[in-house]
Amino acid sequence: MAKFLVMASYTVPGMAGLAKEGGTARSEVIEAIVTNAGGQVEAVYFAFGQVDLYVICEVPDNVTAAALGIAVRAAGGVDAHTVPLLTAAEVDAAARLPVAYQPPAP
Repeated sequence: MAKFLVMASYTVPGMAGLAKEGGTARSEVIEAIVTNAGGQVEAVYFAFGQVDLYVICEVPDNVTAAALGIAVRAAGGVDAHTVPLLTAAEVDAAARLPVAYQPPAP
């Protein structure tokens, strides 16, 4: 499973829906869409400021994460950005992976 941080800002219609339905209902919708995609939600946090919503979740792979992002953004209620999250062990493995790179000449 791949872990992701989703940061979302509500559009005006999305904020109106949140005001009408409340946070618990929105959180349940998030849980349902992620679970139906074969994943699980670790945390849902509402905030105020530039970002209105933070979701930490696991889904089977990047394709599933992209499909969820497409569906949610196409609905028009939020502008969302998805960030893949790596464990320390994954970063260790990446750091050990040999990469041939020559920077451009100055």
